[in-house]
Amino acid sequence: MEIIQASGGRKTAVARVTIYKGGTGRIFINGKSPEEYFKRKDLVIYALQPLELSNLKDVLDVKVKLDGGGLSGQAGALRYALARALLKLNDGLREVFKKEGMLTRDARKKERMKYGKTKRRRSWQYTKR
Repeated sequence: MEIIQASGGRKTAVARVTIYKGGTGRIFINGKSPEEYFKRKDLVIYALQPLELSNLKDVLDVKVKLDGGGLSGQAGALRYALARALLKLNDGLREVFKKEGMLTRDARKKERMKYGKTKRRRSWQYTKR
């Protein structure tokens, strides 16, 4: 049984993926099923999109360790990590993943707090009197 590992990140979330070739299509995220872990169908579909596009969902077993961030950030991290892992398995998928934007790390993060501001960009309200 061939083992492939990859990692991916989004915001402050980190996903570590281990793919076992020759499996039965079982997916475990921190010991739970994807539906049980993410609780939202749209996040499950988004996170597992690389497996759907590569048509390898029923052939591979996937074990995922997710850490940090919220559920949305973790779904993005998992999507990126899965795409990178599947590329190691089959480099012919590069064009498909590239077209869908799965091989680009989303670099957007929370902006830092600035002095003299109420929020990240919002200034305090000016009063004349």
